[in-house]
Amino acid sequence: MREFSPGRKAMSFAGIILGLVSLITGLAMAISGSGNTMRGTLLVAGVVLLIAGVYLFPTLKHHRTIINVLFLFPLLFAFAVTVIIPLVLGIGYSFTNWDGIRVKGFVGLENYIRMFRQPGFIWSILITFLFVIFNMVLVNVVAFLLALLCTSKIKGLGFFRASYFLPNLIGGIVLGYIWQFVFSNVVTKFTEALAGNRYSMLSETRTAFIAIVVVYVWQYAGYIMLIYITGLNTIPGDVLEASSIDGADKLQTLFQIKIPMIAPTVTICTFLTLTSAFKQFDVNLALTNGTGSVASFFGNYLTNGTEMLALNIYSTAVINNEYALGEAKAVLFFIILAAVSIIQVRISNKKEVEL
Repeated sequence: MREFSPGRKAMSFAGIILGLVSLITGLAMAISGSGNTMRGTLLVAGVVLLIAGVYLFPTLKHHRTIINVLFLFPLLFAFAVTVIIPLVLGIGYSFTNWDGIRVKGFVGLENYIRMFRQPGFIWSILITFLFVIFNMVLVNVVAFLLALLCTSKIKGLGFFRASYFLPNLIGGIVLGYIWQFVFSNVVTKFTEALAGNRYSMLSETRTAFIAIVVVYVWQYAGYIMLIYITGLNTIPGDVLEASSIDGADKLQTLFQIKIPMIAPTVTICTFLTLTSAFKQFDVNLALTNGTGSVASFFGNYLTNGTEMLALNIYSTAVINNEYALGEAKAVLFFIILAAVSIIQVRISNKKEVEL
C-alpha cells in the first residue's frame, strides 16, 4: 500500500497550522474593526493554505473524499450563503417584528394574518396566477413556432435565431422603459390616426396587463426557442424519413412524431416558463410600477391593479419598510412556487410516459 512521504506530511501539517493562524488573525482584525489593510490578505492566504494543507493531508482511506469535498466546497458554500441560510432566516423573521436591522419581538402568526387581510395582496396573487397561465401558453407556443421556422430549410437561419434571441439579452429594467416609451409615444400615434384619440395601453389596468404579457413573450420566447431547437435537432433523421415514406404529411409528422419525441424538452420549457413568470419583477416595475385602478375587489378600491406578487413583496418590505410582513409574503410565495412547480413536473412526466 502506498504511503505518504514524511516531507508531504510536514507540508500538510504546516499548511493547516499556518492557514488556521492566518484565518484567525484576519478574522480578529475584521471583528475588532482594525484598519490594518493586511486583514484581507491574511484571510485569503489562510483559506489557500488551509485548502492546500487538507489536500496534502496524510491519509489514504479518506483522501479521495477530502478532495471531492474540497472541490465541491466553493459551490456548496455559495449555495448555502445565498439560498439556504437566507431562506431559514427569512422563515424565522416572518414570525417576528423585524425592522430590517434588529428583531423587536416575537409576534407568531400575526404577519401571516395581516397579509391575508390586505385586498391588494390577494389581488396580486390572483393576477400573478393569471399572468403565469397566459405566459405558459403563449411563450411556449410562440417559441415552438419560431423553433420550427429556425429548423426549416430556409436561408439565413443564423440571422433569424440571433434576431429572435436578442430581446432576451436586454435587461428587464431597460426593456420595461423602452416598451413604456413605445406604448406611450408610438402606439398612441397609431390610435390617434385610427380612432382620433391618443390612447396608451398603460392607462388602464386591463390593457396594461396585456402590455406586460406582450413584453414578456417578446423577451422570453427567444430563449425558450433555443431549447426547442435543441430538442428538434435531436430527432433522428431516419425517423422523419421513414414517416415521409409512409405517407405522413407535415401536420401528422409534427403532432405524432416531433412533439412526442421532444416531450422532455416540453417539460423543461414549461417548467422554466412557469418559474420565470411567477418571479416576474423587473419588467413589471419598469413598465407600470404596479399601478392601475380596480374599481371593486371584494368591496375595495385598489390602486395596484398590475402589481405582481414579487413586486408586492418588494413594495411591502423596501418601500413601506415592513420587512417582517414582506418576509411572511415571501415565505408564502416560496411555498406556492414550490408546490406549483412540483405539480407541473409530475403532470408533465406523466404526459411524457403517455406519449
